[in-house]
Amino acid sequence: MTSALFNPRERSLIRSNILVLGSLAMSVPMSGFPHLQPNFLLCIPAVLSVIGLADTMRCIQRRWCLYHGGVLFCIYMDLMVISIVWFFFLYPYFVPLTATH
Repeated sequence: MTSALFNPRERSLIRSNILVLGSLAMSVPMSGFPHLQPNFLLCIPAVLSVIGLADTMRCIQRRWCLYHGGVLFCIYMDLMVISIVWFFFLYPYFVPLTATH
């Protein structure tokens, strides 16, 4: 019998948090932060963070309980990480358009 962590058909809050935080940990060195550089491979952590958010949203229960509140905090954390990862991914492509000489 496999664990819910490795079974994508089962809900797992741990798996979703690992996906999202792993994508953040992957995107920081790939982007060359603080000197952002274009890197198309950043689409991998960007997509992984969105998949992690979808997995977190699967864990929401219909009735309110403390677990439901914790899942809401995880969703907010996922949204912040997604905005950071997508910023790392898209910003280097828009800098030449906004640069003033």
